[in-house]
Amino acid sequence: MNETYELHIAGLTRHLQLHRVNEHLQIAGFIMLGDTELVEECAKVLVTKLPADIDYLICPEAKAIPLAHAMARMMGINYIVIRKSVKVYMENPLIVDVQSITTAGQQHLVMDSADVQKIWHKRVAIVDDVVSTGGSLKAVEEILNKTGCTVVAKVAPLLEEGGYDGHDVTYLERLPVFPD
Repeated sequence: MNETYELHIAGLTRHLQLHRVNEHLQIAGFIMLGDTELVEECAKVLVTKLPADIDYLICPEAKAIPLAHAMARMMGINYIVIRKSVKVYMENPLIVDVQSITTAGQQHLVMDSADVQKIWHKRVAIVDDVVSTGGSLKAVEEILNKTGCTVVAKVAPLLEEGGYDGHDVTYLERLPVFPD
């Protein structure tokens, strides 16, 4: 039988399956994709924790997209997705490398120059599903540092105890990791 972790977040309970990352570590799989109730309840709480004068939400592809979408609708603003690969429609994209605890090998984060123009001199908030090591968050910030925008907040439903202290992230709950 597979082990699970019981998570209580935004008034909901979810049983998260444990997944082995390596021979010494398991993590609880927090998958928001397809869980409309979870996305919307987390969005409701997170928007109350953001400054009112944000122009855009920024999220990395892919699991944070529905959360950013729900939050943007509630706030009456738009959001931008930082992609994981260069697309044919992109001209002069910004690219940074990132290492994620849940993905084997190195990834890229890519921002289209058209999106860079949208956020020039704007106030933005970064939205992610889980912050663990802080690697993805730092990569998103690295891209945004080249755009002329101001990052005024960083939010996520969960701060996973993957080594990042979360001092600059607003989160709803902590998610433990499970060392062997």
